[in-house]
Amino acid sequence: MLLAILVSLLSAWFYYVEAFRNGLSAKHWGMAGLLFGPLLLPLFSVKKQMALRKARGFGSVYIRA
Repeated sequence: MLLAILVSLLSAWFYYVEAFRNGLSAKHWGMAGLLFGPLLLPLFSVKKQMALRKARGFGSVYIRA
């Protein structure tokens, strides 16, 4: 039980910081991370990619280093 609470808190912190860094709603993602934990990672990745494409345009090329 303690492990589940710790994982949930760490996930909330991770999603809050990453959402803040990527210009997403930090409080929203922090709360979602608290409720769903690491299961939220695929949804977060897709949302982050969508925000990046919206900011840069859908026709632009994005190269990760």
